[in-house]
Order: sequence, then structure tokens, then C-alpha cells
Amino acid sequence: MIVAFVDPNHPGHYPVCPSLLFLGVYCPGCGSMRAIHDLAHLDIAGAWGMNPLVFAVIPYVAWQWFRWLMESVGHPLPSRLVPAWMIWLVFAGILAFGVARNVPALAPFLAP
Repeated sequence: MIVAFVDPNHPGHYPVCPSLLFLGVYCPGCGSMRAIHDLAHLDIAGAWGMNPLVFAVIPYVAWQWFRWLMESVGHPLPSRLVPAWMIWLVFAGILAFGVARNVPALAPFLAP
């Protein structure tokens, strides 16, 4: 919640991403905090520009929060196991996004 009030675009408020600090490359999560800050201020285009992967993660986080909420009031939802290939596919997609955002030709579109 503090991300909504303390702007991560101003240096000194939050630590720098370790992969950017030590390796000089953007990780798949770089810009997520700025994207969440932009979403808290209803700046959809700004959030997309910081990290488009956040928009893929939000439905999953919302679903997990809803499941937790239902379990906490005594109405657990049935859980389903995810096939291993789907987990590997998600992992490969995140890895591909991390590589693509560091390609110089794609950097203007994917870099935070």
C-alpha cells in the first residue's frame, strides 16, 4: 500500500533492483513497483510502459487473494493441480520476457 503514496520514480525511496545494480540488465520484474504505483493512480498506459508483465500477474494474484479470503471465512474452494508443462511454459515465458527486454532493438518497447 505504501507504493501508492511513495513514488518509486524518485531515487532514494526504494532499493535498486539487484540485477540492474550488479549485472546492468533488466530482470522480468524490473519496473513492477513503478507499474503498481501507476496503477494505484489509474495510469494504465504508464503502468504498461513500466512492466507489461504486471498485467499478466494481476489476475493470478487476485484469484489467490480471493481463494484465501474464501478459506478464511470457512468456504474453501476446490483446488486443482496444474500440469507440469504449464508451469514450465509460464517459466519459459517469463524468461523470454526477461531476455527480450534487454535486446537493444526491443528495449524502447519493453525496458522500464
